[in-house]
Amino acid sequence: MGPPVRRPQAPALRRHPPPGLTLAQTEVGAKTNETAHFRPLLEPLDLDGTLITFDALHSVKANVTWLVETKNAHYIAMIKRNQPTAYRQLAALPWPDVAVQHTASCTGHGRHESRSVKTCSIADELGGIVFPHARLALRVHRSTGRRETRETVYAVTSLDAHQATPAELAAAVRGHWTVEAQHNIRDRTFAEDTSTVHTGSAPRAMATFRNLAIGLLKTLGAANIAKTTRAIRDQPERALPLLGITNNHDPQGT
Repeated sequence: MGPPVRRPQAPALRRHPPPGLTLAQTEVGAKTNETAHFRPLLEPLDLDGTLITFDALHSVKANVTWLVETKNAHYIAMIKRNQPTAYRQLAALPWPDVAVQHTASCTGHGRHESRSVKTCSIADELGGIVFPHARLALRVHRSTGRRETRETVYAVTSLDAHQATPAELAAAVRGHWTVEAQHNIRDRTFAEDTSTVHTGSAPRAMATFRNLAIGLLKTLGAANIAKTTRAIRDQPERALPLLGITNNHDPQGT
């Protein structure tokens, strides 16, 4: 038997993440995919002690190893059936013996959704779920709609049980939806998908402007981006002060 494996000391978790703002963006070329941009996009950011969430596409061993060991961050990695080994390991954990540790429900967009969360420690001697630095497994069960569609999703996280409560983990998983919501706002409110700007760097520049507008309005406390955007459209003179720009007419003509 070899010497015990020492895990790196876990950083303290930041408790006050910023609202859903776009801090960085990159263009994904036609001959590549999003996973190749994971590290370059996050590299310039200070991630020390932050909790990073991402969808199953980015749940790659090299990515999570880099987050923990290089960026000193935590992660929650969603695991779906496209990763059959990890998915089988998670599904085979003794979930029937684990009590529900957190429940929540909400109503929005005309539908009711309820969620329950269970967590299970991943023992080192099991060989670990096939993800580096994984400490806890999560099972999130969701039911939505009048016909009550049900879904069970699994995830792993580098956080220990003492670093985050089940409610905080559930909030982080659900909070990842802000990424999809951002795309929805850009498409529905700013009509990104119907834009006729397609050449050169113009599409990327327009995406930057849309993200800037959304981030600014969120920072100022706008709860409904579409409603606020319509109000500014109807009174465009309200736009410049939001950016700290005043339009004072100088009678001297200077």
